[in-house]
Amino acid sequence: MTDRHSGYVVTLSRDIREDDAEQIINAIGMIKGVLSVAPVTADFTQQIAEARRDEAWRTGLYRLASNGPEPTDG
Repeated sequence: MTDRHSGYVVTLSRDIREDDAEQIINAIGMIKGVLSVAPVTADFTQQIAEARRDEAWRTGLYRLASNGPEPTDG
């Protein structure tokens, strides 16, 4: 037995302006079986998550550059 899909979440590579997104929204809406297309706007929780992710990446890169790779159990 296979699972049934009720929808999809599409993540854009970067935030785009609402007026620039109209063509994307219209194109997705033209796909057979699409009932509705609703944009998800960026909010403070997304900005916090992105800032934390970026800081963790910078910290890891700094540690790697400063100390070299961490030893592995081999």
